[in-house]
Amino acid sequence: MSLGVGFAAVRSDKNAEEDSFGLVALCSIGPILAVLLLGLLYHPKETGYIPAALPDVQDSVALWRFFVDSFPEYMKEIAVSLLPIVVFFGIFQMVSLRLSRKTLLKILIGLVYTYVGLVLFLTGVNVGFMPAGNYLGEIIASLPFRFILIPIGMVIGFFIVKAEPAVYVLMEQVEEITSGAISGKSMGLSLSLGVAVSVGIAMLRVLTGIPIFWFIIPGYFIALLLSFFVPKIFTAIAFDSGGVDSGPMTATFLLPFAMGACQAVEGNIVQDAFGVVAMVAMTPLIAIQLLGTVYQVKSRHSEVYLSTSPSYLDMWGEDDIIEL
Repeated sequence: MSLGVGFAAVRSDKNAEEDSFGLVALCSIGPILAVLLLGLLYHPKETGYIPAALPDVQDSVALWRFFVDSFPEYMKEIAVSLLPIVVFFGIFQMVSLRLSRKTLLKILIGLVYTYVGLVLFLTGVNVGFMPAGNYLGEIIASLPFRFILIPIGMVIGFFIVKAEPAVYVLMEQVEEITSGAISGKSMGLSLSLGVAVSVGIAMLRVLTGIPIFWFIIPGYFIALLLSFFVPKIFTAIAFDSGGVDSGPMTATFLLPFAMGACQAVEGNIVQDAFGVVAMVAMTPLIAIQLLGTVYQVKSRHSEVYLSTSPSYLDMWGEDDIIEL
């Protein structure tokens, strides 16, 4: 996302601001097409789903050892993931960037923070977070009133957006590009409401088995229809928001949560549980563009008010003398 903003900043035309966003949305198209093509070429046999079990630990020492045993694997995995970015940046630094030592030091410290944070996050997710989400979904769906899963899922969806690190990056970038015209607070509220609705629909699918196309096709149709009426910058931000909201917290908690709930109600996990991330990626497109519609209406009302309200010169006259 920052890369797209940086590329657009080089341009000086009037459309540069609108084209600053949208890179995340475009990068989402490739994986979707790739998996669909894989489905055409590969037809695996369905096997029984075995959920990840919560670790059985007796005390904090055993828990710490359980995490420590998993650290080396994820340290290596994150190092391999970040290595191409570091090499790419190092080549540009030597060839053309020539950044100062102070700036270079800040970037290196940022890379260290990123590496350590990703290692801790990935270890925590795989060791305890995903099994906990799966277990929680299974327990709630096993209650006598199964449909309580829908409001509980909506509450989780509303607050899980605030835990997504990429959401804060997006809000900061939007406020900076628009000079505060689009506030991060209004964006955050719109995203939270959109994700809450999407998680509620996903839990409804888990309980009823309604095909995902009944929600995806109308949802994207509404999103594409709104794109013809809202300001272009809101359309780009909205499609970026879909990719940002369906980030690590959603994939590592909501998906296992839905899988555990689907297992409890004896549904088809592949058809009914999977798709919750797609639902989370869809509703922000509508929510942010509705925010753009409100913003556009308010801007027009402000212009009409300024053009029709009498000025002080009109009220008093240009040649009138006011004695104090």
